[in-house]
Amino acid sequence: MVVCSMEKCLWFLTEKLIFPFSRYCFVFALGYLTVCQITRVYIFDYGQYSADFSGPMMIITQKITSLAFEIHDGMFRKNEDLTPSQRCLAVRRMPSLLEYLSYNCNFMGILAGPLCSYKDYITFIEGRSYQLQQSEANGKEDTKYEQTDPSPNIAVAQKLLICGLSLLFHMTITETLPVEYNIDDNFRATASWPVRFFYLYVSLMAARPKYYFAWTLADAINNAAGFGFRGYDKNGVTRWDLISNLRIQQIEFSTSFKMFLDNWNIQTALWLKRVCYERAAFSPTIQTFILSAIWHGVYPGYYLTFLTGVLMTLAARAIRNNIRHYFVDSPAVKLCYDIVTWMATQVAISYTVVPFVLLSVKPSITFYSSCYFCLHIASILVLLVFPLKRTQKGSKRHESIQPVWSKKLEEENLLQKNSYSTTNNSFSQKQEITCRYQALKQ
Repeated sequence: MVVCSMEKCLWFLTEKLIFPFSRYCFVFALGYLTVCQITRVYIFDYGQYSADFSGPMMIITQKITSLAFEIHDGMFRKNEDLTPSQRCLAVRRMPSLLEYLSYNCNFMGILAGPLCSYKDYITFIEGRSYQLQQSEANGKEDTKYEQTDPSPNIAVAQKLLICGLSLLFHMTITETLPVEYNIDDNFRATASWPVRFFYLYVSLMAARPKYYFAWTLADAINNAAGFGFRGYDKNGVTRWDLISNLRIQQIEFSTSFKMFLDNWNIQTALWLKRVCYERAAFSPTIQTFILSAIWHGVYPGYYLTFLTGVLMTLAARAIRNNIRHYFVDSPAVKLCYDIVTWMATQVAISYTVVPFVLLSVKPSITFYSSCYFCLHIASILVLLVFPLKRTQKGSKRHESIQPVWSKKLEEENLLQKNSYSTTNNSFSQKQEITCRYQALKQ
C-alpha cells in the first residue's frame, strides 16, 4: 500500500503539479537549436546553404525531444490516457547513458537522419529476429519470425540509383530553372498568367531533387547497415522503408495538399504530430506549423511559408470534406476530378513554398504581391463559405481529419514497427504485436 501510494504521489506531482520534464527538455533542445540557427544565419553566412553543424543539430533535437516524450508517456502517464501510437512507442525504463548516446549520435543518422523511434533503434542494435507480417488469404494477420537477416543489397542499389538520377537532375536542370526568376521584373511584366504559373510549378519541381538525393542517400546508408527492414509484402518481397523519408511518386502525383505533405519528409511529419499535434491543448494545426517553422530555422521565409501552409491546409481540408464526395461515383468524373486537383495541388504547393526558397521577406512579399495574394484570398474565402467539421479533441473523427499527419500515415508507420519491446522485459513481443493490432482497429 505504501509503494502504491508513493507511485500515485509521484504520478500526481509529475503530471499535475510539476511541469513535465519532457517539456523542459523540449524547450531547452529547441531553444538551443534556435540559438545555433541564429548564429549560423546572422553571424556566419546569411542566405547560404552549407553543410554545417545546424543540420545534425536538427536531427538530434528531434531525437532528444521524441525520446523525452516517449519516456514521459511510459513512466509518468497512465496507460488509458495514451493514444494507441503513444502506448506502443512508450519507453518504460530509463535508458542507460550508452543507449542514450548511441541513439542520438550513431553514425548512420548523425548527418541527415532520418529520425527513428528509440524502440526501433534499440531493437536493431540488439539484433532481434525480424518479424514478418503477412496477410493470409482470409484477411487474418499471420506473424512469423525470420531466423536470418534479409539482405538489403537490392534496396540499397535501387536507392543509390535514385540518388544518382536526382543529383544528375539537380546539376543539369535545376540551375536552368531558378526560383528567383519568378520575381524577375521583366518576366512579371511580359509573361501571361498561365506561363507564370507553369514556370512557378516547373521551377519548384526542379528544386526538389536535392532533397530527394539527401533523404534517399540517408535511407540507403541505414539500410546498408541493416536498419530499416519493414517486413515482407504479400508477394514475399522485402520492404526496406521503415524509416524512409519520402515517396517520390506520391509527391509528384499528389492530388491534395495533405497527400503531398504526408509523403514529404515523413519522419519529421510524424515527429511534429507526436510531440505537438497530439499534445496541443488548442489550435493544434497552427501550433504544429509554427513549430515546424522554428525547427527549420530563423529565416523569415520559413515563417511565411508555414503560416501560408496553415491557410492552405485548412482550405484544402474544407474543400475535400464538402466537395469530393460528389465526384467519386463515376470513374470518368473521378479521373477529371483527380486531374484538376493534381494541377491545383501542384500550383498551391509551389505558391506556398516560394518564400522557403527565397528566404527573405522582401522577395517573398514581392512574389506574393505580384500574384495579388490570390491563393491567400481564395483560401480565406473557402474557409468562409465551406464549414469545417469540428469534433472534440481525441475522438476518432478528430484523428481521421488531421490536416497533414493523417491517421492513415500513423497506422502505416505502426505496421512498420517490427519489434517494439526493448526497454521493459515485462512486455513480451506477443503483447507488443497485440498492442499494435488493437491500435489499428481503433
